[in-house]
Amino acid sequence: MDHRHKDHDHRGWPVHESDSADAIRNLFSERVVGTARSRIPGFLTKEKRGTSEGTAGIESGLEPEKNMASHHIPPHPPDETQRFSDVASSQEAPSRRHMSARNRFLFFLVAWLIVLMPFLFWWNTWFGRHLSDTQISEYLSDDKHPRHIQHALVQLGERMERRDASAPSWYPELVRLASHPVEEVRNTDAWLMGLDTSYAGFRATLLKMLEDRSTVVQGNAALSLVRFGDGSGRAQIVALLQPARIVAPSAGLVVDVDRTGTTIHQGGLIARLQDGDNAAEVRSPISGRIRTLSTAKGANVAAGAEIATVDPGVEQIWEALRALYLVGQAEDLPVVRIYQRNSPEIPDRIRQQAVLTEKAIKERTTRQP
Repeated sequence: MDHRHKDHDHRGWPVHESDSADAIRNLFSERVVGTARSRIPGFLTKEKRGTSEGTAGIESGLEPEKNMASHHIPPHPPDETQRFSDVASSQEAPSRRHMSARNRFLFFLVAWLIVLMPFLFWWNTWFGRHLSDTQISEYLSDDKHPRHIQHALVQLGERMERRDASAPSWYPELVRLASHPVEEVRNTDAWLMGLDTSYAGFRATLLKMLEDRSTVVQGNAALSLVRFGDGSGRAQIVALLQPARIVAPSAGLVVDVDRTGTTIHQGGLIARLQDGDNAAEVRSPISGRIRTLSTAKGANVAAGAEIATVDPGVEQIWEALRALYLVGQAEDLPVVRIYQRNSPEIPDRIRQQAVLTEKAIKERTTRQP
């Protein structure tokens, strides 16, 4: 089999790609090296000579030539076709066997770019890349690039978890970012403020974030407040255990919609709407699984109409149950018991945590006057 048609199974950076060298080779046409057509030389037919000239003449039926032996027979002429072919091949050989310096440079440049570009993209978007103190300060104030802010927040969170003495110098920036226009920034910010309960400004900021326009930001603010021993966000925590209701942001025709049971990430696309020249995308506010769809492709929906419901993901359920273990009340038990049932969709650790949470709530209710 031609090597260009084989499957290459290699693994590199998060993506499976075909061999880049093969992709480059395919840019060049195949060169077929042929050989000159060989020419079969003619043969000189020699007549058998008898014991005498008379015998030779009788056998051949021809009059013998008495002076044949004295005639000079020239040697067989060289194969002119083969000679010309060899000359042409010797002239074409350099062009077939050698690539010009310019083409070699272009070949290696393209191959290098194929490797370099994905690496640079990964390097610039990887939040695990270490940032210096100066870079953290610059990234936190870079409002034009939200991903830079998120990168700095992740790096700062790692310092807060290991109680790095340099972390508190950026706490005022965390308070400022609580009102950032990008939801992902506020969401990460709310989580980080729960990592250090010694800073008084965090608790007051988190209480304000309970009224955030994003339910996910509200939930993270409520979870962080629990670390302060504050159950003010208990209602938001209970909401984290319930399916999220997804509504249409505007009226329009449903031109595309996902399927029930599909696993989806936060910000994942559920449906597309079209209203004349205006298009709208309906995205999930949480990670989880599409539980129900209330519309279909080709249907018309009104603004605010329900499009779908999304069951929360495992990690969100886990964090909410742990928080209710500390601040849950008796009226929260029905939603907690949902996660105690035997179901392949509910992991064992979730069921166990739900049982422990119910037990803690009952004990706390019994102690209350």
